[in-house]
Amino acid sequence: MKQSTSFVTSDGQWVHEGSDNFFAALGDRSPDYDAGLFAIKNLGFMRFQTFADSVVEVELHPRNVELPALLAVQQQLLTSPVRLFRIKYFDTMWKSEIMVSAESAVARLSELCGPAFAPRCSDRFVSDQQDYRVLFTNSENPLGLMAQKWRMSFGSFDPSVISFAIKHQLLSRMMVVGIKPRHTDPIFRFIGDGFKWLENDYQYYGIGEKIENQPDKEYGTWVAQFYRSVASTGEPRYDIVTAAIQPGPDNPNLFMTRYERLLLPWRTPSEEVFVTLSSARIGETGPIEPEAEDTADEPSSISAKSS
Repeated sequence: MKQSTSFVTSDGQWVHEGSDNFFAALGDRSPDYDAGLFAIKNLGFMRFQTFADSVVEVELHPRNVELPALLAVQQQLLTSPVRLFRIKYFDTMWKSEIMVSAESAVARLSELCGPAFAPRCSDRFVSDQQDYRVLFTNSENPLGLMAQKWRMSFGSFDPSVISFAIKHQLLSRMMVVGIKPRHTDPIFRFIGDGFKWLENDYQYYGIGEKIENQPDKEYGTWVAQFYRSVASTGEPRYDIVTAAIQPGPDNPNLFMTRYERLLLPWRTPSEEVFVTLSSARIGETGPIEPEAEDTADEPSSISAKSS
């Protein structure tokens, strides 16, 4: 039986079994043990094997897998012509499961590797997680429309997503963030014109910037962790957020906001995963400058509804 075996390292690099690159990543040029099994159980490698161009097997220790490795393997699965998949994973003992589609294999890997995500504690930012499934049957909520579009598209991003957002007047309060396997910093790809910052034009020059690089960097760092989690788990996230954001380094005042936030993970034709943000303002409390615009959500000072 023709067999092809490769490994993905913890940082998302592909290496062939027994190659110099494999041993370099292992950190041992002449191992006298099962190097592949050691790398999987201890270093977060994932083994990717194809048998006779008819079966793909992915072997992993979910607890040790990092996001770059997970995204790299998922992308490979989605481009594979094979339609039978076996996932072999370690959980006190070795277990295996058979999948009959790449999409189901990708989803199962997300479930296995998804961390029990708990946002960092913050005195200024609070996220109250909701059950996103309630949005699938709520067409009156704009966030519900996007949730339904995501489900109908099976999480695959194409131009119809933007067309849908335009048709239902959702684009102005929509953001698109990209996350690549080997560069897990969330990057702004699109910012709707409904997101306005108090003291600058970040909604224009922020495209291509890391989410962390917002006027309030503490807020940007806090927000970024949610995008990473959604990308790695492949699961939507729906929150009620209360946040106090500093407009900029030269303005010590904090501006309060409260809003709904829906984050949706999308597969793309490339290895990049898109996470879209849709938000809806609930209300504001605390000192707000009179001239502050009624804005949306996400990267911004808190007079710009953030998310």
